[in-house]
Amino acid sequence: MSRNYKIRDQSQLHFLSFATVNWIDVFTRSAYKDVVAGSLNYCIRHKGLEVYAWCIMSNHVHLIISSQGDNQSNIIRDMKKHTAKTIIKEIAENPQESRREWMLWIFERAGKRNSNNTTYQFWQQHNQPIELNSNFLIDQKLDYIHNNPVEAGFVREPHDYPYSSAIDYAGGKGLVEIIHIS
Repeated sequence: MSRNYKIRDQSQLHFLSFATVNWIDVFTRSAYKDVVAGSLNYCIRHKGLEVYAWCIMSNHVHLIISSQGDNQSNIIRDMKKHTAKTIIKEIAENPQESRREWMLWIFERAGKRNSNNTTYQFWQQHNQPIELNSNFLIDQKLDYIHNNPVEAGFVREPHDYPYSSAIDYAGGKGLVEIIHIS
């Protein structure tokens, strides 16, 4: 992994993006998105993760995070491992999943090509962290995260997308326990 993809200063805010292997549109079903949202909340409550913004798109996740507990890299690594196992199990057991065999085949093929895996690979390995060391960068990434579902045509207004922190910034309460960026 390139040095550009590592979190160097664990005390700083970071923008992260991570995607499914081959950019497979797994997150078209709420059940799979709920696994990621639930895992974020677990990491917030039990691992010291601080989430300032988040959004789950059809095949990738965006976050603005920091941490008061374990280091950010370890938390995200563990979260990705847990969500990968849980979502693959959900796919395998979902009788309504018409793409089940195809998706499992892709994840298995990716897993066999990567010595870091035993069977499946769900997530691409990198997180593409960007240290947010200025108000300009923070505002830019916050806007980007919240406008992503609008740009994708999922909703007309950012706060209408339930799998994002935009609702929290519009005065509502979303699915993940965030800390507002002031």
